[in-house]
Amino acid sequence: MRVRLAPGAVRRRWIALVVLCVGQLMIVLDATVVNVALPSIQRDLHATQTSLAWVINGYLITFGGLLLLAGRLGDLVGRKRVFLTGVGIFTAASMLCGVAPTETTLVLARFLQGVGAAVVSSMVLGILVTLFAEPRDTARAMSLYAFVASAGGAIGLLLGGVLTEALNWHWIFFINLPIGVATLVLGTMLIPEHVGIGVRGGVDGWGALLITAAPALAVYTILQASSSGWGSVSTMFLGGLTIALSVAFILVEERVAHPLVPLHFFRSRNVAGAALVRALFPVGLFGAFFLGALYLQHVLGYSPIAAGVAFMPMNLCVALFSLFLTARLVGRIGAKATLLPGLLLVAAGLLLFGRAPVNASYVVDVLPAMLLMGMGAGLVFMPTVSLAMSGVNPRDSGLASGVANVAMQMGAAIGIAVIATVSAAGTNGLLANGESVAGALTGGYHLGFTVAAACVAAAAVAGAVVLRNVRPHAVPAAQPAVRPADSLRVAAG
Repeated sequence: MRVRLAPGAVRRRWIALVVLCVGQLMIVLDATVVNVALPSIQRDLHATQTSLAWVINGYLITFGGLLLLAGRLGDLVGRKRVFLTGVGIFTAASMLCGVAPTETTLVLARFLQGVGAAVVSSMVLGILVTLFAEPRDTARAMSLYAFVASAGGAIGLLLGGVLTEALNWHWIFFINLPIGVATLVLGTMLIPEHVGIGVRGGVDGWGALLITAAPALAVYTILQASSSGWGSVSTMFLGGLTIALSVAFILVEERVAHPLVPLHFFRSRNVAGAALVRALFPVGLFGAFFLGALYLQHVLGYSPIAAGVAFMPMNLCVALFSLFLTARLVGRIGAKATLLPGLLLVAAGLLLFGRAPVNASYVVDVLPAMLLMGMGAGLVFMPTVSLAMSGVNPRDSGLASGVANVAMQMGAAIGIAVIATVSAAGTNGLLANGESVAGALTGGYHLGFTVAAACVAAAAVAGAVVLRNVRPHAVPAAQPAVRPADSLRVAAG
């Protein structure tokens, strides 16, 4: 039986949805807004290219590593309380990023930003389905949420360019302060209270620590290998320690009463395959943002605003394909059959970008690569989530979604570390052989783009071998129908 709400109550919950979307937009923006400001940050803070990767990776590692734990905490102590806490952490960390006088301070503040981002992002969907219990209203709310998530990348790149050029790079972080304060005030008034089940439900603290520490150490190992050498004692030791932490995580999850990631979950080919694809695919996407922003500004001499505008065709393609085409294709030919061409388009775009010369023309050498990557990425996001959730119990849908998101964040962090290291090594080698600075930079970027394309191609191969094709009817209880109490549950039992 449908319950009619008073007009004031209807308006109140839609305003609350806007507050949630603004909070999510703030998180999405900070995943891309930094990219076009990287050359300015590098110049002002005297950072190397490999250490510059930590400005991106510090955010991605804690964001991805704490998503599952944050979701579980929302179940235990209440989603509204956890959401507002996350907004507060993110806003305070943004202030620290903006006033950071050194590279070290900035990186540490970015780690803290990632903590806030994980807490906020893990709560939005659970609060959304609580606000909108009717399937029709839930679908409309989910569409708005999806649009914000899709368009955030484009807005972030353009906004980062405008703020960096008009003011300075510090303002890409200061812009979060009024947004964060407004979200805190309005969220306190409008978001409904949610009573958690209590801490007796159990928190897998060791699992959360290990799933964050292992990839962080992996990134550090890769970045320091560029200076100490891949075969050095320090690199081998750190690599071994990374493997030990990963094994420890598996052992903890096998034995703990309430595991953060129940290992039996990966018996499903689609869950395991989708996680693998979503770990390899962002190496190409985030690699394109990272290397592309450096190439456009360091080699082609673009201003920050021009670099942000240069990425717009790519991000608009992602948003348009995600909103208007991908769901129809999945419904007609299935998720796997939609995903694989998308991965191949992204790989082709990366290879094309990896051939752009020192004196490239945007229309001839850059724009085609942007369009290919944008169309391909637009075909990838939704199918991988559908595949990750196919064949799982509806009560585990939050866990499936969380695992898929963690795989993407961790893949992006480790991938950027690899690409930054490989690209810097290529550039240094060319400089040592007498190549010009512009030529050496371009050669290093080409090498990085090639590695990124290989990772995306590997994702396509893994998807073709492991995944099973599904259509929307194979996904249990379609996302909007998931019960509010289970929407972001991260424990199996």
